Amino acid sequence: MKNIKDKVYEALLTVSKHVSDSYPGTWAEDATIQYVEEQNNVYEASSSENGLQEDKAFVRYRIDIWDRKSTSTTTLAVDEAMKKTGLKRTECADILDPSGMKHKQMRYEGIIAMDSEEVYWT
Repeated sequence: MKNIKDKVYEALLTVSKHVSDSYPGTWAEDATIQYVEEQNNVYEASSSENGLQEDKAFVRYRIDIWDRKSTSTTTLAVDEAMKKTGLKRTECADILDPSGMKHKQMRYEGIIAMDSEEVYWT
């Protein structure tokens, strides 16, 4: 398991000050961003004198964007910010939201070496 949650959070903060890893408790006037680590598991392992050792981890993050008017500008900014994490966007879709808010959902994933920050794309 490779923890890059802080790296994702820092990247998203460059887009909006309203970033959280939980469902928004209040809605801001500008973009509100939620990020969730959906998957973080062993991708590649090897044997060592201490037993099985994780060499690479597969990670997937879901990023939800809500806005009262449009998610387009924020979506482009999130995509640009997430490039700095090394993760690749694999999905992006508008989500119908009964509240009337504009809602975009994006997914990013990659394979990360445990002994470095090197990211391999799936």
